[in-house]
Parts: sequence; C-alpha cells; structure tokens
Amino acid sequence: RVSRAEVAEAAKLLENIYRAVNIALVNELKMLLHKMSIDVWEVLDAAETKPFGFHRFNPGPGWGGHCIPVDPFYLTWKARSLGMSSHFIEHAGEINIQMPSYVVSHIQRALNADRKPLNGSNILILGIAYKPNIGDTRETPALEIWRLLHEQQGKVSYFDPLVPKIKGHLKPDLQFLHGSEGISEAAIAGRVAESDAIVVVTPHDCFLAPTLGKRAPDGSVKEVSKLGAALKEFLGPIIDTRNWIPPEWGRRVFKA
Repeated sequence: RVSRAEVAEAAKLLENIYRAVNIALVNELKMLLHKMSIDVWEVLDAAETKPFGFHRFNPGPGWGGHCIPVDPFYLTWKARSLGMSSHFIEHAGEINIQMPSYVVSHIQRALNADRKPLNGSNILILGIAYKPNIGDTRETPALEIWRLLHEQQGKVSYFDPLVPKIKGHLKPDLQFLHGSEGISEAAIAGRVAESDAIVVVTPHDCFLAPTLGKRAPDGSVKEVSKLGAALKEFLGPIIDTRNWIPPEWGRRVFKA
C-alpha cells in the first residue's frame, strides 16, 4: 500500500523502465561482443555464476507488449515538460527499436553465405508473438522484421500455433499483414524444407511438444516434434535471436 496514486503509477513506470534499460544494455552488449567474436550467451552464463549483485536479462530481436515499449516514453514526455532530459530511457528506446534491423542484417549475411539474394528468398519466421507461450502480438518485433524483409522483396511466412492469424490493431506500415495466416503444424515440415532461411524470433514451448511420429519397424511409434524433426534436417541458415537451437543439432546457426 502506498500513500497516493501517483506513487503507484511511478512504481509501475520504474518497473517498466528498469526492464527497458536492462534489455537495451544487453542488446547493445550483444552487438558489441559479436564484433569482438565473443558469444554474449556464454558471457551471460558466466556472469550468472556470481551469487549476488547480478540479475540476468537476455538479448533478443527487440521489445514488445503494451508496457515496456510504450510506458517509459510517457516519462520522457513528462521530463521534457519539466525542462529535463531522460537520457537513459531515450537511449534504451533507440537501441531496442533498431534490433529488428540488426536481425535483418544477419539474415542478409546468412543468405549471402549461400550466394542468395534476400529478394525472392523464402524466409520462415518461427514465432510471431512478442514473447514465448502467449498469443499477444502487440508491438512484437516479429512484425517489424517481416516489414523490413517485405521491403526488400523477401517472401515471408510464419509458424506460430498461438497466433494462427494476424489481426487486431496494426500500425499503418503493417496493415499489409492484416489477415495473414500462419503455417499449420501439418504443413510445417514441408515449409521448413522449402525455406532459404529460418528466423527464430519467439520460440514457444509447443514448438518442441511431441506429436505421434512414424511407426518403426518393430511396431512402436515414437513421439517427435514435427518442427524439431524438420529443423534437424534443414541444411540452410537458421538465424537464432534467442539462442534456442541446441548446439548438438549441428545446424548452421547465425546468432543475431
């Protein structure tokens, strides 16, 4: 319980700003460490061994949802009205907003490695929601990645059982995506095989949930994930923004 409503609202803003700034920090470190040929995920694993004073935030393709990308900028507006600048908040916004472009640049590099142009390439996005295990697409970076790929004539499709169809409010430059339908689980293996590149944006737990597979010679039926089985056979580049693809799969992973 707090003394007045303004304190409660400020507490909510603080919590959102705390996450926004720390997400931006780890995203900036990801970009810097990549240029130094250092894996940010290994660095985070090592830093997390410290028993105190460190709270882990993971990098990703940007920010999303109805709070973190929106609420902090109310405070930046309020700061300006009081003759102040909120440098941390504004810089965090600049970093997180550019992450979809950073991901697309890695998609281009991955395709270039196969001597393929982005124009005309089949690109499959895995996960369109803004965070795992929900069907919420508000402010999701996946749609901005899609828009940037579309601008360069990439042929984009997506797989997300939690978002079977893109609907709801979309920004004007994303209206062309309204009504787009995701690839069904029955068709995902074929779409993976047809893809020139795969982009892991939001990995849901259901991606690797087992379904009944083919009957073995001994009569048994092994449970497998259709997506997982298809990815293990995929020979093209996988652009992984969440460090989701297991190293033991031996795939061509480009961390972005």
